[in-house]
Amino acid sequence: MKTAVVIGGGITGLTTMHYLQKYAQKEKLDLRLILVEQSEQLGGKINTHKADEFIMETGADSIVARNEAVLPLIEDLQLENEVVYNETGISYIYSDNKLKPIPADSVFGIPFSIKSLFSSTLISPKGKITALRDFITKNQQYTKDSSVGEFLESFLGKELVEKQISPVLSGVYSGNLNKLTLSSTLPYLVDYKNEYGSIIRGMSKNKEKFQSANNKKFLSFKNGLSCIIDTLENQLTSATILKGVKTLEISKENDCYGISFENHSSISADYVVLSTPHDVTQKLLNNEKLDTEFNKLKNSSLISIYLGFQLPDKELPANGTGFIVTENSDLHCDACTWTSKKWAHTSEKQNLLVRLFYKASNPSYEKIKDLSEEDLVKVALQDIEKSLKLNVTPTSVKVTNWRDLMPNYHLEHNKAVTALNEELNKLYPNTFLTGASYFGVGIGACIKNGKETAEKIIDTLK
Repeated sequence: MKTAVVIGGGITGLTTMHYLQKYAQKEKLDLRLILVEQSEQLGGKINTHKADEFIMETGADSIVARNEAVLPLIEDLQLENEVVYNETGISYIYSDNKLKPIPADSVFGIPFSIKSLFSSTLISPKGKITALRDFITKNQQYTKDSSVGEFLESFLGKELVEKQISPVLSGVYSGNLNKLTLSSTLPYLVDYKNEYGSIIRGMSKNKEKFQSANNKKFLSFKNGLSCIIDTLENQLTSATILKGVKTLEISKENDCYGISFENHSSISADYVVLSTPHDVTQKLLNNEKLDTEFNKLKNSSLISIYLGFQLPDKELPANGTGFIVTENSDLHCDACTWTSKKWAHTSEKQNLLVRLFYKASNPSYEKIKDLSEEDLVKVALQDIEKSLKLNVTPTSVKVTNWRDLMPNYHLEHNKAVTALNEELNKLYPNTFLTGASYFGVGIGACIKNGKETAEKIIDTLK
């Protein structure tokens, strides 16, 4: 009998274990499955918190529905009847101390047409004229390894990027656009520029794809995202799940691996799946030959603050779902989701629930990162008063501080991950790096990564 051990009980580790169990049963393989999680609770950054009438997600708040691995897993788990989709509506950018709508005919703030460009209230007439150079300039130097910020600014101009595109993209990818590659964000933009001679024209030619993607593109579950975690755990009937067990070290022992724990007897494994943050994995392997590449991987921080009010959410702009904040704003937050308007299931009585995000990339983060929870709530309420003109005391509050726990996909990230995997394959055959530290921060990307990892292991056993 072979043994496969998954270390880390977040969505990637659970998905890996789910598919290992499924494929092993299908192929009638004699495979012992063990999942180890340091916390007493599975789910990692997925954790649903319920307070009064509100449902709050302390980590990720939804799943991108169009990811190819998502719906098959939901069907496997028979959760189709529990799925809920986001309400679509207007997203705003807080600019010049006002909420201004992001043009409807755009994606990530990038306009589909000249009409969309000139309809924007975020850009000056001069900035709009500058953006037209996209139609007359050729791409002679940028590739998918280039900075997405430099690429967009070169063709669309600084103002359009800073005031309309950057707030949206920085919110999605949690970083400075000049430090993120096109390959890790929007690789198709290079293809559009090269094929159609214009980013805007390329977006227009592919408009149907983006519009269909925009309609109900996120999903959750009636009782919150923890539903998928709980269901995965309950259906792992052929696996041993060790919770509250801290992994100490992984050592190579001939053709297998010895795994030691703080409060559990050691385990010998033929396959090891490391679904832990990269800095944790580095300590577990403790091999200086891997340190150069591990040290290139970076984390960042994020503070999330939920505020629930005894106030009808219809008090906010009709069809609105939230806003993003431009740089040099008088607000401390980077974005605010009007959760009760975007996700009807999160507020039983349709009272107002909002979520504010404070990212380490924002200069104001240094001023607030060490504040008490009480003082952080005061900062959030000030931001709400300035942006939404509401001066109301919340009845429900949830503050989550993800300190140095958010993967940061900088310019050298993909190269570092590739080199790290190549070295790992030489030193530790049948050991796999998985999860958001390496292959995508979204839940959909993690599910896909977990499924593919399981397939690699099963293929060696057939």
